[in-house]
Amino acid sequence: MERTGITSHRGNTRELVIKEFQARYGQSARLFRAPGRVNLIGEHTDYNDGFVMPAALGFYTYVAAGIRQDDKLCVDSLDFQQPCQFEMSDMVPGPTGHWSDYVRGVAAVLRSCNFPVRGANLLVKSDVPIGAGLSSSAAIEVATALALLAVFDIHLDLRRVASICQGAEHEFAGTKCGIMDQFVSCFGQASHALLLDCRSLHFETLPIDERVPIVLCNTMVKHELAGGEYNRRRADCEAGVNFLRQFIPGIRALRDVTLQQLADYGRGMPSVTSRRCRHVISENLRVLEAAEALRRDDLRRFGTLMTQSHASLRNDYQVSCKELDLMVQLASRHHGVFGARMTGGGFGGCTVNLVEASAVSEFTAGMSRDYENATGLRPDIYVCTPGDGAAEVTQARA
Repeated sequence: MERTGITSHRGNTRELVIKEFQARYGQSARLFRAPGRVNLIGEHTDYNDGFVMPAALGFYTYVAAGIRQDDKLCVDSLDFQQPCQFEMSDMVPGPTGHWSDYVRGVAAVLRSCNFPVRGANLLVKSDVPIGAGLSSSAAIEVATALALLAVFDIHLDLRRVASICQGAEHEFAGTKCGIMDQFVSCFGQASHALLLDCRSLHFETLPIDERVPIVLCNTMVKHELAGGEYNRRRADCEAGVNFLRQFIPGIRALRDVTLQQLADYGRGMPSVTSRRCRHVISENLRVLEAAEALRRDDLRRFGTLMTQSHASLRNDYQVSCKELDLMVQLASRHHGVFGARMTGGGFGGCTVNLVEASAVSEFTAGMSRDYENATGLRPDIYVCTPGDGAAEVTQARA
């Protein structure tokens, strides 16, 4: 994976983390990694029991772990240099705003599920860009979960791992996320996207043509309202379901509603709520159509659906921002671009672009130049293909 504007240490990460762990804790360690992700299409549908199409990326968070003889969770990071200690029996839910909330949350949720997790030393190193909408939080959660489960010899299905990590983010980070990020971090497959049904957790792997790289353009902004607005959007969707349940008995989520039903029964719904519902319902349809386009290798249709998705996120769900809109607008001017859209929760972070391999160099140079000229910000641009999901790191995989 090529990373423009960022220095990668992936090649020697294993040796670095293991060496630092031994220096800090005086013991040997096992090492685990979990990837960040990009969502190709299907934004804000996961917590509505809908469909999404993410892909794991070759950006990884690494967690080295060893057992302690007491009941303390000792956590350190090579990125933040802010070590923390927690009593395993005294970890109270609720966010502190510290990066360790994700680690603390996973350990606490595992304990609350009666898994025999005890004191441990953990050292974290991440290549996943923070605040770029590539789910650095899910990566640290999943890597932490695999590390703690392994060192205490606890065997758990990866679907349960994803669910535990989602619960940790809800209870300890305060973000009422769906399960998409944690799920693809567990189940990602190289050169493939996942079509995931967020209700049944059934998924299908769909090949991504390696001749069409995924190019991520980081706006380098993350507006402060993002966290609260995310939870507010979820509340809007729940309000829409409660309203429509008067007319459509038995619906559990917006996944169960059609656009025709929204038109027929949503007239008395507040305008903002109606627009939120319209985005989610139409986005589910776009995801299913996008999957069919990939099966036919019809990237032009896939790109058109990406463009429609961004417009819906901007106009109906209102989670875009001027920088994301500018990125999408600039991408549309370039030859060889099939489609572009914002990816992630919104209000900053990255756009995802499908670009012909022959046009990638011109695209990255032009996007970097034009965005910097317009905003004064030099964007990080990542050219990548889908990577594998979480696993223990061995010497051969380092």
